[in-house]
Amino acid sequence: MRRRWMGWALAGGSLFAMTAGSLQGQRGPLVADRPDFTEAAATVGRGVVQLEFGYTYEYDRPEGGRGGVWTHSLGEPLLRIGVLGERLELRLGLSPVSVGAGADGRSFTETGMEDLYLGTKLLLTEQEGLRPAMAVLPQVTVPTGSDAFTSDRTLPGVNFIYGWDLSEDVSLAGSTQVNRALSDAGGGGPRGGAAEYAEWAQSTVAGFSVGARAGVYAEWFAFFHAEADGTRAEHYANGGFTWSFSDDLQWDIRAGVGLNESATGFFTGTGLVVRFP
Repeated sequence: MRRRWMGWALAGGSLFAMTAGSLQGQRGPLVADRPDFTEAAATVGRGVVQLEFGYTYEYDRPEGGRGGVWTHSLGEPLLRIGVLGERLELRLGLSPVSVGAGADGRSFTETGMEDLYLGTKLLLTEQEGLRPAMAVLPQVTVPTGSDAFTSDRTLPGVNFIYGWDLSEDVSLAGSTQVNRALSDAGGGGPRGGAAEYAEWAQSTVAGFSVGARAGVYAEWFAFFHAEADGTRAEHYANGGFTWSFSDDLQWDIRAGVGLNESATGFFTGTGLVVRFP
């Protein structure tokens, strides 16, 4: 379950609404919710339909084991629709995924669909002095995925997002979220399946505009698994680059590494954001 939330988060979250998205059109700057982990507090705006999609590759070597585990997440579509004013948006995501593992010259691959992601982002306040722009994002995954990737349960969560424009070219943001998740080990659930627990996530990201069209960011984020046998943490560092081809089209690329043994070893990806008139 941790990898699913990480996949959606990496497909959704960006400071470039405040930095590299500085190109001004009639509808304002492009508010891209990718490629970093931290969501933007800003919404897409009333009547705006925005599609964000991409590809992520992850590789990890099991602790004390041989071989490796790799994941391809292709598509990662996140549909964002602005409704009922400038402060509210609806979000829908559904992603095909392929997970493989190999050791001693042998390997296997499992391919399918992940569970449906639904969310609603509400902008609470704009930035005013030291008070950051703030938003809340209730979210949930619904068990619609393939047998190998579904949780078989509805797993809700909530994400609290905050950010500051420090200057025209520098921004700082963070997020604090908690989601219901499933342990990898079985036998603890109400029907003998995997046990549910609270998974916390925290992030901090700095974004920098580079000219009128480009932006870069550097970020730390972590997951804290409050499981029955204790709390387990995963820490990550990642960075990326965006390029705006126009007011309504943005390309991105990113890469990151795990900072401790519990974390996934390496991930990288690329994607596009398209805003429709």
